[in-house]
Amino acid sequence: MRQKPSNEESSIAAEADAEPKGAGKAQGSQTLVRGLDLLDQVIDGPVKLAELSQRMGLTRSTTHRLANALIDRGFLTFLPREGYLLGPKLLQLGFLAQGQADIVQIARPRIEELASQTEDTVHFGRLDSDLALYLDKIPGRRRVDISSRIGDRQPLSSTGLGKALLLDDSEARWTAIFEAEHPPGTRRPDFDVWMERMRGYVASGHAYDLEENEDLIRCVAAPVRDASGKIVGAISVSSAAQYMDDDRMQTLSVDVRGTAERISRDLGWSPDTQALQKRRKR
Repeated sequence: MRQKPSNEESSIAAEADAEPKGAGKAQGSQTLVRGLDLLDQVIDGPVKLAELSQRMGLTRSTTHRLANALIDRGFLTFLPREGYLLGPKLLQLGFLAQGQADIVQIARPRIEELASQTEDTVHFGRLDSDLALYLDKIPGRRRVDISSRIGDRQPLSSTGLGKALLLDDSEARWTAIFEAEHPPGTRRPDFDVWMERMRGYVASGHAYDLEENEDLIRCVAAPVRDASGKIVGAISVSSAAQYMDDDRMQTLSVDVRGTAERISRDLGWSPDTQALQKRRKR
């Protein structure tokens, strides 16, 4: 059911009559683009007509007509005294799109490109309980034997991919994972050093495996996010330590983060959504 407009909204009709005949009637493609731009403007909550008009750079009457068309289709909702916000149709489409998305197929072209660019082995994986599950692997061109296989489950605390999957988790969760994977009486890395590195990985947006999971193998990893901003996977570039000195790992970090971000965008993520979620958490 279409919402009843406020008094301010009702007054727009008179303003529209005062415009020159044909004003605001753009070509179909231009109208579509404007409608999509309008949706972007209400992504962070209810916006009143006057402010929405200012953000769009359009007259109030043109903005009002666009908004009403989107309300009729369910893409917008109007709340009296509050303004416009995203409508139920977007929830439906988002749910259907998520159901149709095969994350491995979506990521595959991106990780193939990264493997070709780096000549190293690239993995894609996700969290599986308290392990990292490898869903895809693109072998590198170098003569380096990476023992991982699709379907393998690897520790979170010692693999780059596993650490990348943990970047949004609390330090209490990190501690629990570390202790479970390195019980007392076993050979274990220095916990304080490991924890400090994890804090650095959070700040930088990527994680390293510094020969922790496999001798003489290093990797750079970064998380992949869905439309909600949640980490739903991670990618990593792995190679022999001789090809992965500190300088190259630093350089690779930019490429790996960039590829992870492109996959995330393919899944519906955007920096604006991420920033909004951070504000809501605070």
